[in-house]
Amino acid sequence: MGEKQNIGDDYSLTRVPKSGRQSLWSITIVRIGALATISQFIIGASLGYGMTFWQAFWATMLGSIILQVISFLLGYAGAREGLSTSLLSRWTGFGRYGSSVIGAIIAISCIGWFGVQNSVFAEGIVQATGGKLPLSVAAMITGLGVTVLVIFGFKLLSITATIAVPAFLLAVGYGTYQILSEHSITDLIASTPAGEPLSMGVAATMVAGGFIIGAIITPDFSRFAKSGKDVLWMTVIGTFVGELGINMIAVLMALAARTNDVVSIMMQTSGWLGALVVVSSTIKINNLNLYSSSLGFTNIFDSIFKIKLNRGMVTLIIGIIGTVLSVLGILDRFVDFLVLLGVLIPPVAGIMVVDYFVLKTHRKVLDTSRLDGVLPSNTEKMSPVTLIAWGAGFAGGYLLTIGIPSINSLLISAIIYFVGIKTINSRKRIKEKAA
Repeated sequence: MGEKQNIGDDYSLTRVPKSGRQSLWSITIVRIGALATISQFIIGASLGYGMTFWQAFWATMLGSIILQVISFLLGYAGAREGLSTSLLSRWTGFGRYGSSVIGAIIAISCIGWFGVQNSVFAEGIVQATGGKLPLSVAAMITGLGVTVLVIFGFKLLSITATIAVPAFLLAVGYGTYQILSEHSITDLIASTPAGEPLSMGVAATMVAGGFIIGAIITPDFSRFAKSGKDVLWMTVIGTFVGELGINMIAVLMALAARTNDVVSIMMQTSGWLGALVVVSSTIKINNLNLYSSSLGFTNIFDSIFKIKLNRGMVTLIIGIIGTVLSVLGILDRFVDFLVLLGVLIPPVAGIMVVDYFVLKTHRKVLDTSRLDGVLPSNTEKMSPVTLIAWGAGFAGGYLLTIGIPSINSLLISAIIYFVGIKTINSRKRIKEKAA
């Protein structure tokens, strides 16, 4: 029943109808593409440089398992409602204005990382051409090339990932074989790391921090899933292939090469396949960065200004902005700011999961409107409890020195939001009885 879509709009401000749903393969390959990246490889190498194989294994499990549960829950809600993260948040604790703040945080984070990754992509192209192509020209080509792909929506993202993911895994497999062929895997698993010892807390934080934004934006593509079961399989396969698989290969390589700079070594040993690693990795992750950023911006304009922008046009504009920023080299200074945004984002997940699955504040209106294939007609403004829970979660994640910051902030916000809403509801009931 949903509205007819313009090219590139991709149901950015409506529910994804049953006719628009995609196969398990389509959503899973995008998910693996989001996890099987150079940045994930670098995290794994850092673990292998400071930890034994099994310590790194448990750090990866500890850092990812809670976020994968959160990712599945948000992904399930996104699939059930057919809504992106920023749109779903309107009816899961954040209201019209809160959802636009979330949209802004996701959009700025993703456009920033788009620019950073585009610089990496362009450098890979420059290396592949032997320095014949200037970096600025390469950055323009790569940035605008990815932008054009993303304009056409999720279906093209899935097709791109179907090509790029196997290319990435092939190149990584070849580089891994080159480095590990001279070592016994059994000996490597039993060997001691070459670098300064890394604590379990720090290692788990690195793993969790590398994935937190990915967990929050899961509904952006799980909304195309046909069922909750598909979301579960997507999460499990993505975790074992994309996160655990890539991490542990990088750990073994770091233990074998006795360095954490395994990406450079792999690129040197793999030649043109090494350049393929960079190209395929950045295409995949930048597709998602730009896609989620465009969804965030369309939600902001709809929430605040009641203007329905076409997602394809928004993608073109922010793709150009991100490309220009990467050409100018300004983005190197934004990384600390982007990391700070990473601490702001986990509480969003805690609040959304508690509201949708535990408190079920808006489940009735969501259920009723879903039957008609439309959005609920009413959207409340953001509750003060949401702001308090969000602020407390951010402060806890930023200031607490024990545990994993992203998990701390997520749990603190979830607990405070639950208690706050329950308290307000019980007071309302007492007043109603007294009246």
